[in-house]
Amino acid sequence: MADSTPVPEVDVGELRDAIRGEYREVARQPAKGFHFHTGRRLAGIAGYRDAWLDGIPERAVERFAGTGNPFAIAPLRPGERVVDLGCGAGIDSFVAARQVGESGAVIGIDMTAEMLAEAVAARDEIGLDQVEFRQGYLEDLPVGDGWADVVISNGVLNLCPDKARVLREMHRVLKPGGRLQIGDILVQRPVSEGAKRKIDLWTG
Repeated sequence: MADSTPVPEVDVGELRDAIRGEYREVARQPAKGFHFHTGRRLAGIAGYRDAWLDGIPERAVERFAGTGNPFAIAPLRPGERVVDLGCGAGIDSFVAARQVGESGAVIGIDMTAEMLAEAVAARDEIGLDQVEFRQGYLEDLPVGDGWADVVISNGVLNLCPDKARVLREMHRVLKPGGRLQIGDILVQRPVSEGAKRKIDLWTG
């Protein structure tokens, strides 16, 4: 059956450029201060356990810019394969890698090259060989069909205009019986069509 979910009339290329610009700034100047929480303080607010962050390079922790805690839904299991959507500097990928262990695998996906560079550097620093980072968009994931046991994301789905397409991609890469663990933000009232076309409201 065809999907009938309306997609906001926003310039996707312009929106992606704005989002990349914002998170490029987080990657380059994590201590600058932003209109959203970041770093270790945010991790505490979101309920991340101190033990989860032990040994994770500070370069990844200080660039954390999620909106919730996908691990609060359920812990991951040893041996599971995980896709982390909008992985940023890698903090959730590293937490996931520790939970699934050496017999598991994690693929982190992000569209911002500067964040991915930080993630790769942090991974190499601690030697988590079961973690791989790939550049890509959530609407067209660079992951094979049915690869993952779990798809996690943290504060990213809200930035995608075509949410139905992203959810279809999540479904595609999941094995039958796989699960989603998503931390994100919700609005309590409808957003006008005019507001949906304003790039600064998506990123701000």
